[in-house]
Amino acid sequence: MSDDPKDQLDALSTSFREEVEAALDEDALYAVQVKYLGKKGLVSRQRAHMGKLAPEQRKAFGQAFNQTKGALEQLLAARREALTEAARSLRLARREDLTMLAQRRSAGSLHPITHTRRRLEAVFRGMGYDVLDGPHVEHQQYNFDDLNFQPDHPARDMQDTFFVQGRAGTDVDPLVLRTHTSPVQIRAMLTRPPPVRVIAQGTVFRRDDDATHSPMFHQIEGLCIDRGVGMADLKATLYRFVQAFFGSDLQVRLRPSFFPFVEPGAEFDMQCPFGREPSCRVCKGSGWIELGGSGMVHPAVLDAVDIDPEVYTGWAFGFGIDRMAMLLHAVPHMRLLFESDVRFLEQFPC
Repeated sequence: MSDDPKDQLDALSTSFREEVEAALDEDALYAVQVKYLGKKGLVSRQRAHMGKLAPEQRKAFGQAFNQTKGALEQLLAARREALTEAARSLRLARREDLTMLAQRRSAGSLHPITHTRRRLEAVFRGMGYDVLDGPHVEHQQYNFDDLNFQPDHPARDMQDTFFVQGRAGTDVDPLVLRTHTSPVQIRAMLTRPPPVRVIAQGTVFRRDDDATHSPMFHQIEGLCIDRGVGMADLKATLYRFVQAFFGSDLQVRLRPSFFPFVEPGAEFDMQCPFGREPSCRVCKGSGWIELGGSGMVHPAVLDAVDIDPEVYTGWAFGFGIDRMAMLLHAVPHMRLLFESDVRFLEQFPC
């Protein structure tokens, strides 16, 4: 390096520019600043040469030193601003653009049967009933015997019932896939002293398969045991249920029928919520839709669960949840409810 202070200043200025351009972050740039422009930096120490210069040279060197130092400080500031902007751009690139619309995954919905079941439960809970369920594999005592099904009743045949173990008339203790939710009522009456007000709901199994029946379907049953309970209470309860579930003043009617576990027994119908048009495929122009069976609990059933039929009476009813889902959502075939076809299920944003 030349002994001329001006040449030395120019050489340091060149080195400073190269190191500033090579600095890739704020820490490296600060190190260059300290090295050259710090209190004891290479450029700062050049001021000491002024005392060794002749008086006529000091002014020119002083002006050159100040100009060089000012230029280096401007270069340092420009490089610092460039590094700051680069760091900001990098941070923004790592973040999501908050001005863009979020691509959300579409939310799922309840299955029509689940939606219908929850609506049914909500209605009966509002009327003061407990909602219960029981095991799918049931002993024949609870599924048939305690419900006054005689040993030769057709429902006990292999053609109608899925036997898991044994069958009626054999030495093996028969277990069946429950054919209705009535065993839940038996269990409730065995464990709860009267008054009893429960709703039994869940999956049941029968050997049926057509447009309105499935080998596996869902059922809901109501039971009320108390002193002085009669058919008028049953009809009033069904009327209040239909009114609450469909949100309109639809009438209910009872038609005499036979069921082993009730006496007297009745089929119960409701007014068609879609009108009484001849073209209505739900009621076929009759104005009425059959919902299920009902009646006063048979004294033999009360005896089977150690409830005195001379003191207590009760009523029961039952109908299919799947049938209600078909009615509520105008589903033409029950099989559609069990095929898990997304194209079908997307039509019901429940």
